[in-house]
Amino acid sequence: MQTRYNDLVAKINQWDYEYYVLDNPSVADAEYDQVFRQLLEMEADNPELITPESPSQRVGAKPIDEFRKIEHTVKMLSLANAFSLEETFGFFEKAAKELELSPASLELFSEPKLDGLAISIHYEKGLLSYAATRGDGQVGEDVTHTIRTVKSVPLKLAIPNPPEKLDVRGEVFMPKAAFEKINRQAVQNDSKVFVNPRNAAAGTIRQMNPKIAAERDLQFIPYGLGEYEGEQQFTRHSEILAYLHRLGFRKNPHCYAFLGSFEAFEKNYQVMEQTREKLPMQIDGIVYKVDSLELQTALGFIARSPKWAVARKFPAENMVTQLLSVDFQVGRTGVLTPVARLEPVFVGGVTVSNATLHNMDEIERLGLGIGDSIEIQRAGDVIPKVVKVVATGTHRAPIVMPVRCPVCDAAVERTEGQAAFRCTGGLTCAAQGAERIKHYASRRFMNITNLGTKLIELLYSKGCLNTIADIYSLKLSDIADLEGQGEKSAQNVLASIDASKSTKLGTFLGALGIHEVGEEGAKSIAKYFKNLDAIAHASFEDLMQVPDIGPVMATNVVNFFKDEKNQAIIAKIIGAGVCWEDEANEPVKQQRLAGQTWVLTGTLQQMPRNEAKALLESLGAKVAGSVSKKTTCVVAGQDAGSKLANAQALGIKVLDETEFLAEFKLAD
Repeated sequence: MQTRYNDLVAKINQWDYEYYVLDNPSVADAEYDQVFRQLLEMEADNPELITPESPSQRVGAKPIDEFRKIEHTVKMLSLANAFSLEETFGFFEKAAKELELSPASLELFSEPKLDGLAISIHYEKGLLSYAATRGDGQVGEDVTHTIRTVKSVPLKLAIPNPPEKLDVRGEVFMPKAAFEKINRQAVQNDSKVFVNPRNAAAGTIRQMNPKIAAERDLQFIPYGLGEYEGEQQFTRHSEILAYLHRLGFRKNPHCYAFLGSFEAFEKNYQVMEQTREKLPMQIDGIVYKVDSLELQTALGFIARSPKWAVARKFPAENMVTQLLSVDFQVGRTGVLTPVARLEPVFVGGVTVSNATLHNMDEIERLGLGIGDSIEIQRAGDVIPKVVKVVATGTHRAPIVMPVRCPVCDAAVERTEGQAAFRCTGGLTCAAQGAERIKHYASRRFMNITNLGTKLIELLYSKGCLNTIADIYSLKLSDIADLEGQGEKSAQNVLASIDASKSTKLGTFLGALGIHEVGEEGAKSIAKYFKNLDAIAHASFEDLMQVPDIGPVMATNVVNFFKDEKNQAIIAKIIGAGVCWEDEANEPVKQQRLAGQTWVLTGTLQQMPRNEAKALLESLGAKVAGSVSKKTTCVVAGQDAGSKLANAQALGIKVLDETEFLAEFKLAD
């Protein structure tokens, strides 16, 4: 019986491989169903026979209650993006120069960039052990229960002597036909329609119930390896992909090897752009990689992406729609931002009904009016943008900035020389309220550790918090009666509030959220005037004497303290017991980083940005918000953007988080 059972398992897995990996089925559906039924009957009568690689176990898991975290043994990186032929060629021209080679001699490999969800699938001695999402690159979510339902993912590797350990990195995606099918069903069932195949794939993989995932035709195609302990050795990336195909994984169609001349890049891109619409899956670009693993190692990594691979994104999609109306949203600092409400249109993979208009200067530049036909653009996850007016509306109406705040009815003013219009309601404007409270309570400022974002939003929605002063009037019952809270949690929050009352003048000044007054500006003002009363009564000319304080910041400070409502809130806070020692003029010691300027960018995983900043400042460095020729060093965490690019262009020293911690002997 065991032999018969093993034969059935092997036969069905082979048929699945032929159907889902090779796209070349060798049996009719009726025969497949009959043999699969035989397997299920045998397992029902003899449950002791069931093995993990049985095709019946793809949907054998029970629904989960939550996603547990999984730490990747080898970090999952993301790719730098390029948006033009010149930018793509320039990326590899720079790599070739570093390797002391000519670009035309650099052997490259191109793969369609699948528009799905990055996944790492771990195998132990050939059997699927677990699967995890990329997450932050270091830690992802366990999605083994749904990955096992993907029939192009082998439960058992298809070679006799599999590696001891193997992490297969790849993309889970939903084919176009499957996407259309589930959306047709959704319309018939009057349920939620997915906006694009990528969202459908991501939503399916994160289903708690694997049976739902099994009903949708997800696919998986690998693009590389993570952890690997095996006998097979590789010298090229293309060899790895061929090896993974031998293990039982699907090939990515239309992969090409070529030498990196400008003309070769141009030809490759043209071929892929023409092929794009014919593919059964959605792609959003091309990934180019240096094929030689030796050269990959020589080039290495920068921040969170390799220096040997780049993603050339396809151009943004543009569509024409109608501007129905314009709303004005009020942000934390009181700035009114116009938001376009559009006739819904499908563009760049999603249905778009809103677009940012930035400010009134942009509206004037576009010559935009309500009722106009407009062209909008969306690329990747970028917020939709209005490109131009295509045709003016027959009954168009002008777009006018409100003279009163749409939330608190305070006057709206525009500072001379600036594009922004701002509500003058300050600390009392409800639209600014919750965000101001979050800002005030954050770790960078008053550090009220147990008063988090979600709790602030709950208390604000219940009317328990309206201004920052209300933090100090909270009662135990205000918090304990909220859903998900309790008396112990409430006590912890109140204890954090009480502990925050002892602070520094510069910290308190920064916590008030005065427009353009950040941490450094607040510290400079506090150090110069030494007490709050002096700051509150300072004139514009007085504030202009403070080092690094410009006319905009000086004007904002004067206007803030002139407002009687702001004065009343500050008085209430001080009356509640918030206090500090007046700033003293302390001599500056010669420190290790004295005279240096550092910049922090991206997300740091092991040390929060504010702690890293405090460390650098304690060693005498100035921590700036932008990169210039005077910058000494840039610390680049995950998702580092333009600051990292500027540093590279200027040849400024760049440290990733591990190197930064090692520099100051803080690494584990």
